Amino acid sequence: MDVPFLYRQLSYVALNVSDLSRSTSFYSDLLGLELSAEQAGESSALRCDTHAASLLLYQADEPGLRRVAFQLASSADLAAAATHFEARGYEIWPIPSEELPFLRVAGGFRLYEPTTRVTFEYFASVMDLGKAYQPTVANIQRLGHVVLRVVDLDGCWEVLERDFGLLSSDFVEDKAVWARCYPNPFHHSLALVKSPENGLHHVNFMVSEIDDIGRARNRLMDAGVDIVFGPGRHKPSGSVFLYFLDPDGMTAEFSFGMEEFPAENAREPRMLENSSTTMDLWGGKPKPTFSSAGVIAGKDR
Repeated sequence: MDVPFLYRQLSYVALNVSDLSRSTSFYSDLLGLELSAEQAGESSALRCDTHAASLLLYQADEPGLRRVAFQLASSADLAAAATHFEARGYEIWPIPSEELPFLRVAGGFRLYEPTTRVTFEYFASVMDLGKAYQPTVANIQRLGHVVLRVVDLDGCWEVLERDFGLLSSDFVEDKAVWARCYPNPFHHSLALVKSPENGLHHVNFMVSEIDDIGRARNRLMDAGVDIVFGPGRHKPSGSVFLYFLDPDGMTAEFSFGMEEFPAENAREPRMLENSSTTMDLWGGKPKPTFSSAGVIAGKDR
């Protein structure tokens, strides 16, 4: 790893939604995230771990991905990251001070990834709420990962590996890359899938019991939610998965189980076959609407 900073974790994903109240209810009542803060008619913060937010929803004209936020290992890593990106020619801008009380972070910066125009956010200190997250309809452990649809797979991965310091865990040539943020152990926090256009592929939440997958399938079907892929099991990461559409048609995922990597002497990334069984060892096939919605909003200032 050539970058001079260490990650702690993928902290939150921010989505633009067409009906804030409807989407907030979907992610809290049907999925089980906890509403932790809201700005009436503007935005909602929901969590599924100790932090103040795992998912941010913003009222907008067009649904899609607003930004992806990472917590770094320390304030020193944050400073090193800012220096690193500026030295590589990136424009960085501070998180606006008026947003800090809602985000409950102690400052940081944003920049965009040049091949997709996704806004990335970095900070070191984020508020842990005094009250523990209380699971309701699902035993969610954490925000798991976000996956992007990308036109220039090789170019995007070159940038994310070289400049953002992500490490490949597995890949399918000319098809997909699954990447982790070192030294976080999880198989992937960010992944790329080759597509005719850039966009959001899906957002994942990891659950602690395989029964949560089955219960979610039945609960969502009873509520009229479109199940678009699964249940099944991925070859990369080994996760059992269930994909479904949110009220704007964007894809979300529940998954159980994931390979973890040691900080030292980790295995080399595997070159996986470009086949349907790589994506589902149980032989399932996704619906055409799977991962088809969600634009990239561009620079988030």
